[in-house]
Amino acid sequence: MTREEEKIFAGELFCPGDPELKAIKLRTHNLNIDYNRLYEDQTEERNRILQKMLGAIGEGTFLQGPITFHYGKHTTIGKRTFINFNFTVQDDAAVKIGDDCNFGPNVTIVTPLHPMLADERKAMLDKDGNVRRFCYAKPVTIGNDCWFGANVTVCPGVTVGDRVVIGAGSVITKDIPSDTFAAGVPCRVIRVLTQEDSMQNKPDILGENRVIPK
Repeated sequence: MTREEEKIFAGELFCPGDPELKAIKLRTHNLNIDYNRLYEDQTEERNRILQKMLGAIGEGTFLQGPITFHYGKHTTIGKRTFINFNFTVQDDAAVKIGDDCNFGPNVTIVTPLHPMLADERKAMLDKDGNVRRFCYAKPVTIGNDCWFGANVTVCPGVTVGDRVVIGAGSVITKDIPSDTFAAGVPCRVIRVLTQEDSMQNKPDILGENRVIPK
């Protein structure tokens, strides 16, 4: 891990233009392009790229593509997770996604933050008095068995619990507890999920299918 990466994970200001960080990002950006050029059924080639690019990826996880990861190595994805078209992860800080999740099209996860004041956004001084552009980042954690609708944006520092459903178009700015349905801009908990939400209670949709007994 580089010195600037250590600053990222410590929650401190870091310089995104640092040569070592730029090298990591360039490698990952090129791997994104390699992945996105492949056909969907070129599974072995695709998996090899994901193994090179990501911090970890579980068995049975599928990324439809196109995908865009910023660092790649800062992201881990669990098992049996499905990720639809146009998945974007700006993983300056760590991004952790659990098992058995489903993501609709155009989901974006961001971790970096910038100074609020314009002058500080343009430049600050490092410890040696050199003029640098800085930002900082906060990690994102998503639990197991979550379903994110299309066009959801996850903001820096957010934790989403297990078995959560996020409505399409939501912008998640705060933590979402387990076993809830949340939606909106900003995203907020609408209600707790219960057995009343079972497909058994929607026979017109269930049709001739059956819910697996617990």
